[in-house]
Amino acid sequence: MAEQEDSGSKEIRKTLGGLEIPHVATEKWAMEMGYVNGNLLPGMAPYTRGIHEKMYRGKIWTMRQYAGFSSAKETNKRFKMLLELGQKGLSVAFDLPTQLGLDSTNRMSEGEVGKVGVAIDTVEDMKILFKDIPLDIVSTSMTINSPAMILLAMYIVCAEEMGIESSKLRGTIQNDILKEYIARGTHIFPPGPSLRLITDIFEYCANNLPNWNTISVSGYHIREAGSTAVQEVAYTLANGLEYIDAAIERGLEIDEFAPQISFFFNCHNDFFEEISKFRAARKLWYDLINENYSPKNPKSSILRFHTQVAGVSLTAQQPQNNISRVTIQALASVCGGTQSLHTNSFDEAIGLPTEKSATIALRTQQIIAEESGAANVADPLGGSYLVEGLTSKIYNSARNEINKINEYGGSLKAIESGYQQRKIHEAAFEFQKEIESGHRKVVGVNYAITEEDEPSLVQSIDSGLRELQSINIEKIMNDRNNDLCFEILNDIKNICNTNVNVFPKVIEAVRARCTIGEIVDAMREVFGNYRPPSGF
Repeated sequence: MAEQEDSGSKEIRKTLGGLEIPHVATEKWAMEMGYVNGNLLPGMAPYTRGIHEKMYRGKIWTMRQYAGFSSAKETNKRFKMLLELGQKGLSVAFDLPTQLGLDSTNRMSEGEVGKVGVAIDTVEDMKILFKDIPLDIVSTSMTINSPAMILLAMYIVCAEEMGIESSKLRGTIQNDILKEYIARGTHIFPPGPSLRLITDIFEYCANNLPNWNTISVSGYHIREAGSTAVQEVAYTLANGLEYIDAAIERGLEIDEFAPQISFFFNCHNDFFEEISKFRAARKLWYDLINENYSPKNPKSSILRFHTQVAGVSLTAQQPQNNISRVTIQALASVCGGTQSLHTNSFDEAIGLPTEKSATIALRTQQIIAEESGAANVADPLGGSYLVEGLTSKIYNSARNEINKINEYGGSLKAIESGYQQRKIHEAAFEFQKEIESGHRKVVGVNYAITEEDEPSLVQSIDSGLRELQSINIEKIMNDRNNDLCFEILNDIKNICNTNVNVFPKVIEAVRARCTIGEIVDAMREVFGNYRPPSGF
C-alpha cells in the first residue's frame, strides 16, 4: 500500500490543457508569501494546509455515504449497493427510538420505528445489518450518541460472532453528547453520567480497539441548528476540550486517547468561507492542544474530520437544484482537506433517498475525485488572498468565542447556562430574516421561482415494521437465558454506582441478547433522565 501511495504521489499530473501541476506550492514560494520556514506546507504543523503532505495523491478521501432506513435487512441491501458502486466505508443512520435507547416495542417508539434510520433492538439486528460485509476490511461510522456504548458493544459482538477480532475493527462512533444538549436533543442521561460513559469508552478502546475512533466531535448538528461558521468551529472545539479534560480527570494520559479523537463538520453554501473554516479549525485545534496539554505524540494534536454537506441548505422546491448545491459543497470539502465525505441526495428535503438519488450523490464525489482536478494538489487555494484572509479571521474569531466559553468554566458550564444555545438561536434568526426580506436569495424559494415539477419519487417505509420488530424481540427473549440477562443488568446498575468501567459488562449484556432498552433502563435507574433548563 505504501509503495502504491508513494508512486501515486510522484506521478506527474496535468490539466486538461496539458499544463503540469505541482502537488503543492514550493517552499520558496511559501517563504516569499511570508510563511516562515515553510510552516504552512501540507503535512507540517500546525496543519493549516492539510494533515498529509501529498493529500489525495497518496490516498483519496473515504466516500462514506450515510444510509439507514426501515429494517436491518433493507439497510443491508442499500449498504451492499453502495459498496458495489465504489463506496469505501459505511455510515449508519439509526432511527429515533434507537438514538433514544428505546426498544421498538416501547409505546414512545410508535410511529418512529425505521423512519429516519434503521431500527436496532438487539445484536441480532446488528448481525443482519452487516450480513456478508467484511468488517475487518470495511470501516464503519455510526451516528449514535447517548447509547453509543451499547451500539459499539453490539458491533463488537457482531464481529466476534463473525470470527473477527475487535482489534481489527476500524471506524467511528459519534459519541458526542455535548452537542445534543446544545443543538439536537437526543440526550438521555444528565451531562455528568454521560461524560463518564464517554471516558469509559475512551479507556476501553485505547486497550482493545486501537484502530477505532472513539468520538467524532460534531459541529454538523450545531451548524444545522443555525450557527455561523465561526460558531461551528468554536463550539465544536470547545466540546473537544471538555472531553479531553474529562478523560484526564479520569486518569488517562493525553496520548492514550487523543489520537483516536476525530471531528465531523458541516459544509454549507459559501464556498470560500467553508474552505477557510476547515483550514482555521486544523490550526486552532493544534494550537489549543499544544498550549493546554503538551502532548508527546504528534497525532494527539492533528484534527482529522469527516464532512457532510449541509442538509439544511436543501430545498423541497425545485429539488434537482440540490444537485448543484451538493456539488459546490462537496468541492469545498475536498479543497478544505476532509478525510471522508458524505454527499446528500437531492431529494432528502422531501423524504428518504431513493436508490437513484443515492447513486447520483455518490457519483458526484467520484466525478470530483477523478475528473475535476481538485485531488491533484494539496490545499489548492492556499495563498489566495481571500482564503488566507478568511482563514485568519475565522481562527481569531473562533478563538475569541472559545475564550468566552472558558469564562463560564468550560463548554459544559456554558451549556448549562444556555450560552451556546442562545447564540445559535440569534444567528439562525438573523439568517431567516435575510431570506424572508429577500436580502439573501435562495433559488426556487425566494428567487427564480417557477411552477413546480411533478414531485420526485421518495423512499417509503413499511408501516408494519414495528410489529415485525416486536415479534423478533419476543422470540429472542423466549430463546435467551433470562436469568443470566437479569443478573447482568443488575451488575450494570451496581457498576454504574461505582467508578469501575461499565463497558465490559455492557458487552456481556449484548452477548446475552439483552435489548438496547433494557440496558438503557438499567443505567437510567442510577443516572436518571436529563431535563434541560430550556425545556426542549
